[in-house]
Amino acid sequence: MEGTRCNPVVVLYFILAAIIPSSSTSMSQIAAVDRRLVDKKKNGCVAYNAIDKCWRCDPNWAKNRKRLADCAKGFGHGTYGGKLGRIYVVNDCSDNDMVNPKPGTLRHAVLLPEPLWIIFSGTMNIKLRQELIFTCDKTIDGRGFEVHISGGAGFMLQFVRNIIIHGVHMYDIVEKSGGMIRSEPDHVGIRGKSDGDAISIFKSSQIWVDHCSFANSYDGLIDIVAASTNITISNCHFVKHDKALLFGASAEMPEDKIMKVTLAYNHFGKGLTQRLPAVRFGFVHVVNNDYTQWKSYAIGGGDGATIISQGNRFIAPDGACKEVTNRRQVPESVWRKWTWRSEGDLLLNGAYFRESGNPHWAKTYKGPPLIPAQPAESVAKLTKSVGAYLGCKVGVPC
Repeated sequence: MEGTRCNPVVVLYFILAAIIPSSSTSMSQIAAVDRRLVDKKKNGCVAYNAIDKCWRCDPNWAKNRKRLADCAKGFGHGTYGGKLGRIYVVNDCSDNDMVNPKPGTLRHAVLLPEPLWIIFSGTMNIKLRQELIFTCDKTIDGRGFEVHISGGAGFMLQFVRNIIIHGVHMYDIVEKSGGMIRSEPDHVGIRGKSDGDAISIFKSSQIWVDHCSFANSYDGLIDIVAASTNITISNCHFVKHDKALLFGASAEMPEDKIMKVTLAYNHFGKGLTQRLPAVRFGFVHVVNNDYTQWKSYAIGGGDGATIISQGNRFIAPDGACKEVTNRRQVPESVWRKWTWRSEGDLLLNGAYFRESGNPHWAKTYKGPPLIPAQPAESVAKLTKSVGAYLGCKVGVPC
C-alpha cells in the first residue's frame, strides 16, 4: 500500500490487538490512556518532567520539530539524531524490497547516507519483513500520527551513533529468517536470523529512545549489548513481556564495562515479569520511574554492574516476589561488592531493595552529570504522559 492508502481499519485492528490482548491487559490500562488525553484537553498542556518541559508545550512543535534534539538528558545527553539534515516524510507503509527499498518507505529513509529527520504522512502500521538496519544520524519522529511497528521484525542499531527514536508503538515483534538485506547504502549482504527484539542496540552510542510504547516481542523489548554506551530511555511505557530489558548480554563480554544507560520517567506496567532491566558490567542510572508490576523481580544483573536507583516508586504486586532486586547465582561474598544503591525510592506493599556495595559512590563518581532525582512521591505525576499516546495535533501543544 502506498502513502495515505494504508487502511485505517487495519491500523485500528492493530491498536486494539495491542491494548486489549487478553486477560493480561485490563480495561483500566486503556482508561489510564484515555484519562491522560482527557486531562490534557481540559487543562491545556502541562509538562511534568525535565525532558517534556523542554518541548511539549510549544504550540508550534510541528514547525519546530528539531527542537526535540536539544532535549535529551542523562547519559544520552547530546544525542541530536537528524537535526542537521532535511525532513524526510514516510508516505508508504510497505516493506517489500530488502535490497533496493522503495522511496517513501521507512527502510529507504534509515539507509540514506545523510542526516535525516524522519516523519510520517499519516497514521500507519508498518510490518517489517526483516530487521530494520539504521545508518547514523537519524531521528524517527512519530508525533502527529499513530505510528505502529508491529507484526514483523524490529529495529537494529548496529555500529551506529546519534539516533533518536520518538513517538512510536512497537509490539508483537517476531524473529525473521534473514537473507539478502541492504545494511548500508553501498553494501548488501546475507543476514542471519534476527532475534526478535523490538530494538537491538549493538556496538552503538548516543542513542535516545523517548515516548515509545512497547509490548510483546519474541525476545526482548530493548537489548543493549557489545560495548554500546551513552544511551537514555525515557518516557516509555512497557507492558506484556517476560524478559524486557537486557543491558549486557554475556559474562564473556567484559567490554560492556563502558556501558552507561539512563532509565528516566518510564512506566513498567501490566504483564511484566523480569529484567526491568537486567544489567551486566555497566553503569545504569534508574531515576524517577514507576514500577507497578513485576512477577520475579524488577532490577537484576551481575558481573559487577553498578545500579543507582533514585526516586523511583516500586509497588510490589500481590502474589509476586516482593524483592525488587535479583542477583545472578553467585555467593553473597561476591555480590556484596557490587554497587547497587537505593536512594529516595518509595517502596510500597512490602517491596524491598537489597542494597550492596559502596554507599559513598557519588564521592568518587567521575562520569557525566546524572539527571537529578525528584521526590519519589511525585513519580505518578512525572510519568503521567508516558508512551506514544500523546495525541499531538498541529497548532496545539502536545
